Amino acid sequence: MQDEKKNKITKSGLSKVFKLYKYISPYRREYFLGLFFLLVSSLANLTFPKLLGDLVNAGSGEDSWANLNQIALVLGIVLLVQATFSYFRIILFNNVTEKSLALLRRDTFNHLIKLPITFFEKHRVGELNSRISADISLLQETLTTTLAELIRQLIIIIGGVTLLAFTSVKLTLFMLIILPPTMIVARFFGKFIRKFSKDVQKNVADSNTIVEETLQGIQSVKSFTNEAYEIDRYFSRTEDIKLLGMKSGKYRAMFSSFIIFGMFGAIVAVIWRGSLMLSTGGINSGQLFSFVIYSVYVGGTIGGLAAVFANIQKFIGATETLFELHEEDEEEIITLNEISEENQIQGQLELVNLSFAYPSRPETKVLKNINLTINKNQTIAIVGGSGAGKSTLAALLLQMHETNEGAILFDQRPNNEFNVSALRKQIALVPQDVFLFGGTIRENIAYGRPNASDADILAAAKNANALEFIERFEEGFETLVGERGTQLSGGQRQRIAIARAILKDPKILILDEATSSLDSASEKLVQEALDTLMKGRTSLIIAHRLSTIRKADTIVVLEHGEITERGTHDELMKNPNGTYRKLSELQFSV
Repeated sequence: MQDEKKNKITKSGLSKVFKLYKYISPYRREYFLGLFFLLVSSLANLTFPKLLGDLVNAGSGEDSWANLNQIALVLGIVLLVQATFSYFRIILFNNVTEKSLALLRRDTFNHLIKLPITFFEKHRVGELNSRISADISLLQETLTTTLAELIRQLIIIIGGVTLLAFTSVKLTLFMLIILPPTMIVARFFGKFIRKFSKDVQKNVADSNTIVEETLQGIQSVKSFTNEAYEIDRYFSRTEDIKLLGMKSGKYRAMFSSFIIFGMFGAIVAVIWRGSLMLSTGGINSGQLFSFVIYSVYVGGTIGGLAAVFANIQKFIGATETLFELHEEDEEEIITLNEISEENQIQGQLELVNLSFAYPSRPETKVLKNINLTINKNQTIAIVGGSGAGKSTLAALLLQMHETNEGAILFDQRPNNEFNVSALRKQIALVPQDVFLFGGTIRENIAYGRPNASDADILAAAKNANALEFIERFEEGFETLVGERGTQLSGGQRQRIAIARAILKDPKILILDEATSSLDSASEKLVQEALDTLMKGRTSLIIAHRLSTIRKADTIVVLEHGEITERGTHDELMKNPNGTYRKLSELQFSV
């Protein structure tokens, strides 16, 4: 139902189609020249049946040899003009489309990457990727082929019917009554049969999935003695394929019979009617020959209009969904080589009566009335159970969401007085689940500061305790990390992320459970790197492992979005009923 809705031509959809002109406009001269070539080649195509009819007549007239040669020469010239103009039309349309869609792709990606994190929380990556790939590919097909085909078919239909009417109005009306409807029925019948073919292919794919899953899990199949179950499952699917294939074959046979009887019968009927007129002198043999060819042209083109119209509907739907994406509000993102003085921070941070609920769950407050002051170069640790609001707090500091109530102050100034890009450039996050791009180790470290020198990258890797494993790789810094860093261990990925943060040289550092998923040996190396990273900067540590935060200046306990305890490790351990002490005793007693 949703696809059907998207494929309907609406006023809103058409208005968005006209937005495409913005991207075609720089190359409009080439595009209109292509349209001119299309018009000429289509008109040349229309003259072809007429000249063939003249060629037939010339064979029976006086001085037929000279007339035949003359008409044959004209036909050759028409074919040459049509071929040449078609060549340049395709080249021009293709070039304009590629240039226009390159602009559209860049604009779409540039806009997409500037959208707030709340947008990505509501949309799947596959859906967004489809907007850039599948929808734009559909636009490409339409601009290069479908629109040209629509114009060509309209010229053929209008011009062909006009020329037919000049030959014989009566015969034209007779042809229009029987041939185009036959072509249209054939088109829809063919579409109906293709649906069956797709269903067969889908069932075959499903049966292959059963084979693949069963053989991959053969140990489980045998351990549960489910061989008979899998045999029955595959038998059932192959029965469906058999019955559907037999039904599809029956319809294909009917379609073949319809083509033979219906379409060829319609052409025979036109020739029969024309031959009656020929016998009475209503038309000559050349005119009848041209009329039959024009009839096939017009009938086939009318039948093909349905497919072109369907493609136009898809094109409008794709354009509408693509430009709906462009209407989403961007963040105020700017490229910064240097941070202006008014946007610089020293590292002092204050949360005042801060409350927050996600837009998708406005009735559930994740953070409630948080008041917290972190002085410059101070280390604050946040502890609490899952769902307490720790990671949400980190996201708010990075300006990933707008606060609902209260304020976030940097150096006693509200966060909205700073440019969001400038703030994020001075804050670094080292998460638990590190994302590495599929390039080299050097590229991933340099992501913290793309213009960093080799010496800076080397120093960052050394300070992050990453140099010891990087030098073991044959390719060193040029080693490919694989998709999402899968060629590296968890500890290695973590140290790459720390090196990236060191290179960024932030004023405020956020560590979101950066060592929680590591083994003891990796944790020791990563913790040493983190200690180096935290020196001389404001640090906010979110942790489950309490052993990593004992030296923090202040430890804050979050429960259900509220601060329930705060103090040093020693102070919190003095409270026998405190959550922190219970967590600590639970962890260290294991």
